[in-house]
Amino acid sequence: MNTLDYVKNATKTESTDFDKIGERLSLPGNIRLLHGAIGLATEAGEFLDALKKHLYYGRDLDRVNLSEELGDIFWYCAIISDELGVPFADIMNKNIEKLKARYGDKFSEEKAEKRDLKVEREILEN
Repeated sequence: MNTLDYVKNATKTESTDFDKIGERLSLPGNIRLLHGAIGLATEAGEFLDALKKHLYYGRDLDRVNLSEELGDIFWYCAIISDELGVPFADIMNKNIEKLKARYGDKFSEEKAEKRDLKVEREILEN
């Protein structure tokens, strides 16, 4: 397949109802969630780039910078948490409950593969 055929076929599956997309994008809550999501991706990329430069290019590992990037990630998480109306503490507690249901007291590859998504969802919804 050549690149023109690929683009022609790939774009057939693009969501193009731009009026409806625009309506959803105009909602303040969705704007905040998008801001948070873009920020998370950006800051995670900056964290990963610093780690890459250390591991693959031999630069010193700048733990101060990694900590700063992690703080930025928390900042974006705070926006998302606020918009979802779910306190950070609740998110952290449910995450630990879910992980305990999945792994018990210790990680195992087998348990990671054999997750009970129904139980995990029930934990998250309660």
